[in-house]
Amino acid sequence: MRVRMNSIQRAFGEVSKCGEIAISDLAQSLDLRPSTLNEKLRTLQRKGLVEFRAGRKRIGLNANFGTVVGIDMGASHLHFALADFCGEILKDALVKVRPEDGPRKMIRQMKVGIRALTSRIGRRPMALAVGVPSPVDPERGVVAFANNLPGWKNIHLGHELEKEFRVPVVLENDANMAAIGEHWRGVARGVNNFVFIALGTGIGSGIFVDGRLCRGRTGSAGEVYRMNIEWQRWNEDFGETGYLESHASGLGISAEGRKVLPAPVAEAAGLGQERDAYFVFEAMRQGNPAARAVLEKCFTMLGVGVANLVAVLDPDLIVFGGGVVKGSPDFLLRTVNKVLRRIQPDPPPIKLSSLGDKAQTCGAIFSALTLAQESLVRRRP
Repeated sequence: MRVRMNSIQRAFGEVSKCGEIAISDLAQSLDLRPSTLNEKLRTLQRKGLVEFRAGRKRIGLNANFGTVVGIDMGASHLHFALADFCGEILKDALVKVRPEDGPRKMIRQMKVGIRALTSRIGRRPMALAVGVPSPVDPERGVVAFANNLPGWKNIHLGHELEKEFRVPVVLENDANMAAIGEHWRGVARGVNNFVFIALGTGIGSGIFVDGRLCRGRTGSAGEVYRMNIEWQRWNEDFGETGYLESHASGLGISAEGRKVLPAPVAEAAGLGQERDAYFVFEAMRQGNPAARAVLEKCFTMLGVGVANLVAVLDPDLIVFGGGVVKGSPDFLLRTVNKVLRRIQPDPPPIKLSSLGDKAQTCGAIFSALTLAQESLVRRRP
């Protein structure tokens, strides 16, 4: 049942969405007289939620009201960020993890990292948000299946964190989280229809339609790792990796590279090193034609996958992010654009993430802020 919000809640909700807004614009948006609106805003100011700015002509969130924690959970790292009530990062930390150690150890590392980050603020954060490399059930806080993390199937991560820290927690697929970050503060800011494609150990995407994240029936919208671009191979079993990820990802590039190039000396370092495609890019930079052929094949397959997404979604923008992009961004864009323009008569532009490694963390911060602010909006003043 939808809860009907009073005018104070509506005012706070609008300020939360904007961060800062002219009071005249806010009055028009809420259809309130300036005198009535100012009364509501003074109530929010007394509660410490907002502050007047620019000679009381503008209203903005009070950055010091509270904090949130956003976490980017990768196959080889955990990135923690503590942010104020306006989303500015106060402190962050990067912790290395080993995917082969399983979920229990990684969850313990996550709890330790959150405690270390928040130990000096004197109070609990208002909310936590985690981007995970898996489809998720956001209502139950369940990591459904992280195909690149052994043992991560139906793991109740949200419940574990809520029980430990006694704050609301939101989980989101990592590519979705990165798309949220790009829409909030990145290259897709102001773009309501776009696809973010994450090229890391695996491949995934986050899809925005009409300004809203598209999650799909089961929360798996954008899980392009299973996309098959050769109909003759429809009946083959590509295992947990899926067709497209077995080619157009760090895992796929590394596997293809090992067939034609010497294996890296550091292979014994663990599963994360085994999946690292760095040696293929390095070989191409040194002029190795076999390495260049591997990357051209992988990026061509990626281009076909992107063309298929464009055929279905007709977005205004495609955004590439993730570690694989760093390997050879110009070669990646050139190859994908060539394929896309051959298949699609009027393709959208392709841009690289402007947030880089911070996209998922920014998305997590925004998601945690939204969760905290929505819980405040629902409270009766």
